[in-house]
Amino acid sequence: MTHGLRLFYVCFILFLLALPIIVVTGISLNEGRSLRFPPEGLSLRWYGALFREGDWLEPLRHSLIIASCAAALSVAIALPLALYVWSRGNWLGRALHTLGVAPFMLPPVITALGFLVFWVSVGMYGQMLATIISHAIFLVTLPVVTISLGLRSIDMALVEAARTMGATRGQILRGVILPLITPYIISGFAFAFVLSLNEYIVAYMVAGFTVETLPIKIFNSLRYGYTPIMGVVAVLFVALAIIVFGLIGRYGDLPRLMGSDRSGER
Repeated sequence: MTHGLRLFYVCFILFLLALPIIVVTGISLNEGRSLRFPPEGLSLRWYGALFREGDWLEPLRHSLIIASCAAALSVAIALPLALYVWSRGNWLGRALHTLGVAPFMLPPVITALGFLVFWVSVGMYGQMLATIISHAIFLVTLPVVTISLGLRSIDMALVEAARTMGATRGQILRGVILPLITPYIISGFAFAFVLSLNEYIVAYMVAGFTVETLPIKIFNSLRYGYTPIMGVVAVLFVALAIIVFGLIGRYGDLPRLMGSDRSGER
């Protein structure tokens, strides 16, 4: 395969991947209340309407609250779990690590059904708190993986030096370990936040009829009335993901966070 043909093939694949985003962006720029591509007239009115119409402001508020709280809770669960696994390395630690990554092993609909049955049985179905906890448990795998990668990258000579200088376990944790893994903690929070913001199945099964998030609002709008605001929400979701992962790539070690093994590098 020649260099020119290889370049054409890569560009063609990138175009196919970007095509849905291009279409959705065009839909969001329609001047009228229609989902047409190419757009009929160009206008940004629907971007302003997202922040003016109460029907969309409430789901936006719900999505931001749920995503922020769920991401923070997932990190709060993942951090001590990853620290225990890293420091102990026994069978219990391995079992806890498996439990931490288990939510991503099952199909989301099965996990969502389990959450539905549980919250109905305890009388919390339809509450925002139930959605936050469900998202935190469902997405805990992401901070577990990122924080574990950060812990494995620590030079143990630094920990041993701190012990030699008489530092206690708490001082080592606060002064050595946490500063070194802070970028991985932030990355885990960012991953969980973005996925929670876009998550539909668990949110719908746990509280879809009472706590409407933006993904649920989009699907409901597809049934009850088309509007270019759906395209606006999709564009903003994509833009937010690009910004978050771009910042991680700029200030963090994105290849390593995505699973790249650099142990052989010198």
